[in-house]
Amino acid sequence: MTILLSRVNTIFNSLEHFWEDKRTSRITANFLIIAFLGTLILIELRRQGWLPEKLGELLPSNHYYAINVAFSMLLGLEVLGLVFSLSNSVSDSIGKQFEILSLILLRHSFNEFIYFNEPLMWVEASKPVLHILSNAGGGLLIFLMISVYYNLQHHRAISQSTVVTADFIASKKLVALLLLFIFSGIGIADAYLYMNSRPTFDFFAIFYTVLVFSDLLLVLVSLRYSSSYQTVFRNSGFAVATVVVRLALTAPPFINVLLGVGAMAFAIALTIAYNRFETTKTANP
Repeated sequence: MTILLSRVNTIFNSLEHFWEDKRTSRITANFLIIAFLGTLILIELRRQGWLPEKLGELLPSNHYYAINVAFSMLLGLEVLGLVFSLSNSVSDSIGKQFEILSLILLRHSFNEFIYFNEPLMWVEASKPVLHILSNAGGGLLIFLMISVYYNLQHHRAISQSTVVTADFIASKKLVALLLLFIFSGIGIADAYLYMNSRPTFDFFAIFYTVLVFSDLLLVLVSLRYSSSYQTVFRNSGFAVATVVVRLALTAPPFINVLLGVGAMAFAIALTIAYNRFETTKTANP
């Protein structure tokens, strides 16, 4: 097991170093720009009837769809960032999940635009604008709450033993690599379905479903290194928050925002309770 974790640690660190390299950041940013502009150009070519029929069938005729494409790709990159954050503290990885949720809510706002004709007319926008404001407002509120959440974090090692702590981190990296493999497979399968004009699935809904199980797995893995009540309760509570976030992704407008903000409020309250418990326990050993 030690040899396996050592190899996992080496592979993960190499991938993380590549992902966090400044050159990689520039390349991904350029890729998003090209994808956005390229989608706009292809949609215009499709509207003019200058594309082959099969290629034209894969593209919409609404320019606003380019926003959805670019934002979806951005979220995909954020998902990769979440995978690498799993090697950090559990609280940081949960915070990253809420960051992605706030971006998904903004994406829902942009999604409303693809149903509009060009140019925009108030007659057809009067109803969707409420959904846009709801999702955008919910994303903003979660954005503000995330800063409160991070300020409350008091990172503590799971054990006083550096060997045990390193072993636990390596175990989390193993889970992260499994998630990276799963998410890559989901993305490839979704792209294959789209290119063959077949119904695709909601990548981010499946993404959070997988996260529910991975969070529970991390709770069980942490029991190998610490079985303290407060740690088990906090990590289990974070898993519950992930479940609520998963429900928010499939809930109707307005309800999805309430669920997302509620999950964020629960995570903040859980952190406050955990910190008070730790303070009390330290003061009364």
